[in-house]
Amino acid sequence: MRTLLQRVSRAEVRVGRTIVGSIGRGYLLLVGFTEGDDEAKLAWMADKIIGLRLFADADGKMNLDLEAVDGSVLVVSQFTLYGNVEKGRRPSFIDAARPEVATPLYERFAALLRDRGVLVETGEFGAMMDVELVNDGPVTLWLER
Repeated sequence: MRTLLQRVSRAEVRVGRTIVGSIGRGYLLLVGFTEGDDEAKLAWMADKIIGLRLFADADGKMNLDLEAVDGSVLVVSQFTLYGNVEKGRRPSFIDAARPEVATPLYERFAALLRDRGVLVETGEFGAMMDVELVNDGPVTLWLER
């Protein structure tokens, strides 16, 4: 499982002209899955994301987690996180899980985040989505398990 985490002050995802997910302060998560991803990897990632202290405290230090700032999460599927461009000029996505494997993983991951008390919005798996965000400072992390 690969996750690109962006700390945001606002983010939304649209399918066509319809907003399907929208949050204020929190994290935009682009998530990709591969064969072999399982419940343990999903749970590790959910716990890691919930526990990260990426928001500034009164002294300006990154000391606060999502709960402390009443933050939310927008989860968007992104199979291209498994794109391999080592050879040639066109990426290979052979390592990305097929939709029949990735869809339940995506849904379970969002559920695990919700189970941990976080407000979670999602995109629409497999759809052509437009994602709009406003960065909350220069905080972008790559997480992999």
